[in-house]
Amino acid sequence: MTHDLTDHELPTPDDAVAHTLLNCLLREVSGPEHQTAVTDGRLLLRLPRRGVLLRVALRRTSLLGAHRFTGPVEEERAAGWVPLAWRELAGHVQDELELRTGTVNEEFLDQLTSSHAGVRAGLENRPAPGPDRYLESEQALLFGHRFHPAPKSRSAERGDWRAYAPESRAAFRLRHLAVRRELIAESSLDASATALLDGLGRAPVGYRLLPVHPWQYELLADHPLLRGALERGDVVDLGPGGEPFAATASVRTLHGAGAFLKFSLNVRITNCLRKNAAYELTGAVALTRLLAPALGDLAERYPNAAMLREPAFRTLALPGADGLPDRTLYEGFGLIVREGFAGVLRPGVTPLLAAAVADEHPTSSAHISRLLGEDAEAGEALAWWTDYLRLLVPPVLAAYFDHGVVLEPHLQNVLIGVDAAGRPAQVLFRDLEGTKLVPDRNAALLAALPPEVAGPMAYDAERGWDRVVYCLLVNHVAELLAALADRHPEAEGALWEAVRDTLQEYADAHGRPPRLRALLAGVPLPAKANLLTRWERRPDREAGYVRLPSPLAGSVLAEAARLRLPAARTPAWSSR
Repeated sequence: MTHDLTDHELPTPDDAVAHTLLNCLLREVSGPEHQTAVTDGRLLLRLPRRGVLLRVALRRTSLLGAHRFTGPVEEERAAGWVPLAWRELAGHVQDELELRTGTVNEEFLDQLTSSHAGVRAGLENRPAPGPDRYLESEQALLFGHRFHPAPKSRSAERGDWRAYAPESRAAFRLRHLAVRRELIAESSLDASATALLDGLGRAPVGYRLLPVHPWQYELLADHPLLRGALERGDVVDLGPGGEPFAATASVRTLHGAGAFLKFSLNVRITNCLRKNAAYELTGAVALTRLLAPALGDLAERYPNAAMLREPAFRTLALPGADGLPDRTLYEGFGLIVREGFAGVLRPGVTPLLAAAVADEHPTSSAHISRLLGEDAEAGEALAWWTDYLRLLVPPVLAAYFDHGVVLEPHLQNVLIGVDAAGRPAQVLFRDLEGTKLVPDRNAALLAALPPEVAGPMAYDAERGWDRVVYCLLVNHVAELLAALADRHPEAEGALWEAVRDTLQEYADAHGRPPRLRALLAGVPLPAKANLLTRWERRPDREAGYVRLPSPLAGSVLAEAARLRLPAARTPAWSSR
């Protein structure tokens, strides 16, 4: 199935960056302080400490307050409203955050500039889609996370990121190293995962093959211990080899040879340096083993949902001066094997990245507008949506309530399997890095692990529930719902009612757990504070949440149904 995507006008890089900054301000700064209003088809937004008043035209309002913008951001000045360049807006944001926090972040504007360059490059150099619709969906995210201030920022000491970027539809051969057996560290629960790594190339007798992301090799090639090992012959550089691997949306996870390889990459992408910490290498395999009973139970109860396991890791263990493996190389060359689709994906089903399906702008044949077809009526969209919610929501809730397992089903961690007609048929969850265990339900399992592995793997029940609700409802469900509401604005209330019905059905069938009752009663929803987290330079695992008024409240849905319009959920204008 092919689609012409040229009928949708994409935003300019300037507007895309400015709109993303406004999203962040609305959610984390001005909205919580009641400094916003919707009037005359525009959003008004005041920066509380600077006193700057901004406005932007609206394409559509949102029951969650996650509005759609169009055109330039404007600032009120003495002479009237003046269009604001994205750099000027970025300067206002920087000044506001300095006054709010009392701290300075000298990296902030550089990261926004990098993100702008990434968006511009993606828009200006769009290759034609290839024949693989799955890979097309992985490589379609030209704008990235619309609630992150710098979603396309890339920070690396060397190398051209475009050669490895999914937006470039990059596919390339891996760098192959042959490493003396005693200098390889690895763990595997599956002989086929080990055989896959060994089969990617040919290592000399007495050596093991270590595939490396070529960009990472470029970044680490000057490490003294590695250079010494190459000179001694403990490590042999075999050069590029094997079949090409394709970049997926996360950049560092590559698809090829029937599997996924999650490499370390010493590149800061959005918020984090994308390397596999030592505990993450061990933890991926440990979680695959520990989760086997829970995942088996979920697979039996929800046969159309599955987790892609991570059964093996391998890395370089060159000893440093203290005799222990050098951490920089151990983590820098660490790779995790994630299973592919064979044996998991149902026949006739095509996996598509949920983030591409839910994108604000249709940039691939995976977009929901393409799956439904241009002439789909609101009733058809609602039927598609109801079917999808019943695939996605129950296994995530069951993992938490029945097994104390916190899945992380945000848009980049879920693949939507569609049938030949574009209907949802299966969901696949991936990336065990974000999967956590609630200690109250898994104390024995965590106690059996080394503390450095068990600690990052555990979330208390409240923190875990916030993570589930944010990833499932705010990041995923709300964004895909928004893409549907873009086509059928009058149906937004009905789309949220379907979410509520799905949650209610689960609650009624499983004893109405208190946390779920609270959710159905309309308690505020947790949204990850990406702007403040980036400003304060905290790691993602320490990110805080802001609370959003919930569209699940019965009164909100009743009013939306009465008006048959998407009521604006931004607070009334206030100077408080």
